[in-house]
Amino acid sequence: MKIALAQLNYHIGDFGNNTAHIITTIEKAKKLGADVAIFAELSVCGYPPLDFLEFDDFIRQSMRSVETIAGACRGIAAIVGAPSVNHDPRGKPLHNTAFFLADGKIKSMVHKTLLPNYDVFDEYRYFESNRFPSSLIEYQGVRFALTICEDLWNIADDPLYVKNPMDELIRLGPDLVVNIAASPFSYNQFEERREVLIRNAKAYHRPVLYVNQVGAQTELIFDGGSMVVSATGEILANLKIFEEDLQIFDFEISAHPVSGIQYPEYSPPPGTSPGGRVGGEERIPHPVSRIRYPASDLPLSPSVIQAIHSALILGIRDYFHKMGFSKAILGLSGGIDSAVTMALSAEALGPENVRAILLPSPFSSGHSITDARSLAENLEAPYDIIPIEAAFKTMQLTLEPQFRDRPFDLTEENIQARIRGLILMALSNKFGYILLNTSNKSEAAVGYGTLYGDMSGGLSVLGDVYKTQVYELARLINTKRTIIPENSILKPPSAELRPGQKDSDSLPGYDILDQILYKYIELRTGPEELIREGFGGPIVRRVLKLVNTSEYKRYQTPPILRVSPKAFGMGRRMPIVAKYLS
Repeated sequence: MKIALAQLNYHIGDFGNNTAHIITTIEKAKKLGADVAIFAELSVCGYPPLDFLEFDDFIRQSMRSVETIAGACRGIAAIVGAPSVNHDPRGKPLHNTAFFLADGKIKSMVHKTLLPNYDVFDEYRYFESNRFPSSLIEYQGVRFALTICEDLWNIADDPLYVKNPMDELIRLGPDLVVNIAASPFSYNQFEERREVLIRNAKAYHRPVLYVNQVGAQTELIFDGGSMVVSATGEILANLKIFEEDLQIFDFEISAHPVSGIQYPEYSPPPGTSPGGRVGGEERIPHPVSRIRYPASDLPLSPSVIQAIHSALILGIRDYFHKMGFSKAILGLSGGIDSAVTMALSAEALGPENVRAILLPSPFSSGHSITDARSLAENLEAPYDIIPIEAAFKTMQLTLEPQFRDRPFDLTEENIQARIRGLILMALSNKFGYILLNTSNKSEAAVGYGTLYGDMSGGLSVLGDVYKTQVYELARLINTKRTIIPENSILKPPSAELRPGQKDSDSLPGYDILDQILYKYIELRTGPEELIREGFGGPIVRRVLKLVNTSEYKRYQTPPILRVSPKAFGMGRRMPIVAKYLS
């Protein structure tokens, strides 16, 4: 049997284009001799549809699309993902479903059993778990154990769920395991995902065919990376990363009657029973162990930095394309953050579509303008210089009766940042640009930014990239030729909002700050443990207080492209009014 793995880029709610893209790919796979074409989880409607799932019309359109795709499945079968109605009056109104299509109609439906409800996932909000006995899909004498994303992730040593769908499916004697997924990128996810698929193949003695989607959906970026794993755990094929792909694989499996073949008996690991129970008692792991986090510390390897670079390019490109925009604008300061944001957006959108605005203040150094101009010219991107000194003096004069003789402080610094934000937003409105936010994760974490000023924007490109990682991205960007001026990389970072200002005046060095932030945000390391690891007590307490008291700012920032396992945004939910470490 020839099976096509179809790794496509979908657009949430764009049923017309998603359906046409799937049908075109089915026809292409058929011409190439495929018997079955497999698509990703919720491929018909796009993932994650979130509260669109609460609209009956959305579900009706999705089902009509599934039926249209089924009509194209003649001489070839297909597996697609879409929501379906839960006809049992008990439970949530929908299922997350894999549809098996053949002979012009819907042949079978398999519902997702394990519904993730952590980090960026919130599937239990919408879907009912598959409560009924699992069954196989049989086509041309080949039996498929059809699973959906998380259904294969419960094989870990510390299971998150009581039920394990594969323990039930394997007893029915499948020839292949198919897993359709919507697994978003984070810099540790690819290795983790590959390990999960290998462990499933080895544990159940079956080949695993894994199909993921590719493309970005607002802050979530999907890297693709679909693959085929042999029954012995060998990676037989990898589909492209961060690109659409279609590959066909030939499996030599003989057709057979239901009772005609003997299969190896699956046995759970010693000391356990199916579903993660030990000695008859359900294990209740520590909550932190229920979420998969990277084991390594900063800094990240060059290959990981390259993956982050590719993910950000895809995230920017799809955000603009799917929103119907083509041009970006940003404030270019001569510093490292805006320089990297500019270089990434120029690669994603084309340099002619990225307009840089240089906004020198009375405290800007001469080299800041020179560095910013050099970057724009290196990229051959348009730029304008709009000094803010006159506007700043006007604001000082306007507020003089209220401020009287109060000394220059953070207020005046914020006024300058907000003047810049006002100018950038005015240009954005007038010319139809999307303003790119240039703040990095280190700054966002400790609130080192001005609301309605430098925290403005339609998309945050670097909001999930620590400052030390921004430098690594800059060096990567400069690998083939100098794009970002060396001075932007070497000079001490500064907001340049008062004379001689440096980031280090207000914050610990970024090499120390980023380690503390990474351990607190990604690894959930508490203050006492951080101090035991050798970080100074006063620094730890000050940094963590800044993180927690800055939550109100992060609630008002643009969506952040997610590249880490714990990004600010939909995957990190913290209260604003809270006392912990404040």
